[in-house]
Amino acid sequence: MEFMLDTLNVEEIKKWSQVLPLAGVTSNPTIAKKEGEIDFFKRIQEVREIIGEAPSIHIQVVAKDYQGILKDAAEIRKQCSGNVFVKVPVTPEGLAAIKVLKAEGYKITATAIYTIFQGLLAIQAGADYLAPYYNRMENLNIDSDAVIGQLADAIAKEGSSSKILAASFKNVGQVNKAFADGAHAITAGADVFESAFAMPSISKAVDDFATDWAVIHHQEFI
Repeated sequence: MEFMLDTLNVEEIKKWSQVLPLAGVTSNPTIAKKEGEIDFFKRIQEVREIIGEAPSIHIQVVAKDYQGILKDAAEIRKQCSGNVFVKVPVTPEGLAAIKVLKAEGYKITATAIYTIFQGLLAIQAGADYLAPYYNRMENLNIDSDAVIGQLADAIAKEGSSSKILAASFKNVGQVNKAFADGAHAITAGADVFESAFAMPSISKAVDDFATDWAVIHHQEFI
């Protein structure tokens, strides 16, 4: 399984790249907007310097039309080095672009997936990752677990190299379900990872261990 961080905030990336077995960092225009008026590709270079060469960075195209998507992808390739995946929404224009980009050697993350059919088409188009939106699907009364489960089954039956990179999470419970459904990877904001360790029982257990050691040995643990 792979854990990715869905942010372009430098401090969050510095913190969690030390904590997590970080497989990559994902972004989109909405995430970039949260950082204010940044030099986008300069920020991507900062992220690369923090996480190193091996983890992946996923960068989304902005254009909605076929030619525009190809142009955006070319600019991403020009501006970014290393293990970079171009995120392309699964629309008719996006699918057409994915086929061409894969033929040209791009690594592709098919994004904005809300339905099983979108995912199946992305698998056949050769996408490296599929990014179904877990929480957004739930908000639309779409069975997120069924979507991810059926896509995982399809990948297994086809012997496809595509991986499911589940996205859009509001809590750790959703992340756990996505992995149980067959997702190969997840990407989540720092707030979700923070919440995973926020249970008071965790810190209490650690405190109790330290206290018990001190009682037994009449000293603090070193």
